[in-house]
Amino acid sequence: MLAVAALGVTGALAQRVAAPVWTAMQAREPARRPESATAAAGRGVTLALLGGFRSLVADALWIELHLVWEKRNLPAADTLVRLVPAIDPRPTYFWLNGARIMAYDFPVWRIRAAGGYARVAAEEQDRLQQEQARAALGLLETARAFHPASAELWIERANLELNRLRDPAAAAESYRRAAACPDAPFYAARLHAEILRRLGRKTEALAWLTRLHPALPRGNEAAAADLVLERIRDLEAQLAVPAGQRYPPR
Repeated sequence: MLAVAALGVTGALAQRVAAPVWTAMQAREPARRPESATAAAGRGVTLALLGGFRSLVADALWIELHLVWEKRNLPAADTLVRLVPAIDPRPTYFWLNGARIMAYDFPVWRIRAAGGYARVAAEEQDRLQQEQARAALGLLETARAFHPASAELWIERANLELNRLRDPAAAAESYRRAAACPDAPFYAARLHAEILRRLGRKTEALAWLTRLHPALPRGNEAAAADLVLERIRDLEAQLAVPAGQRYPPR
């Protein structure tokens, strides 16, 4: 559905980028020969038809995205940001960087198009930033259907919630979801606890860290077990935890 609409908008662009691919496909599978790249694009360029060429088409369109990005062409860039992962949803790279373009570049372009930072009211700037951040969250939500166990998608969501939407409670939950993924970096769990602490939810942060610490590999710099223990001690002091109830080891 999305790919159909997007390709319809960028028919000429798709024809230029995809034509060599369609030529190769026609030579390999003449029974499926479409009338032209544009005609096929108009019918949706289904993933089944693309077959093994999905990666090639997606890569070509991602290069095209860089070209329209340099020109600050928001309609074309928005189309491609959504289209590329629709064609090949397997690389998280497309989803993550597409979401970043939507959240961080598009609001700048929209503000400049509306007269620039000196003329656009702060409230309107904030509205545009939040609108684009929510659009980026929508893209990441779609990505999770293809990558349900990806920590980096949850981390990207958390970063947007914290830095763009200014919703630390939502960010804390997203960091927690990231930490539960098999490929989670160690810092995701620490960030969950740190945001809980900043929210004043120190008892929750302490409970989380005392569960986390025993599972951290000693001697692994990224795991930062000593740092986690230090944060446990700080929270125990702030919460006035009695000496006999403090987390071991000493």
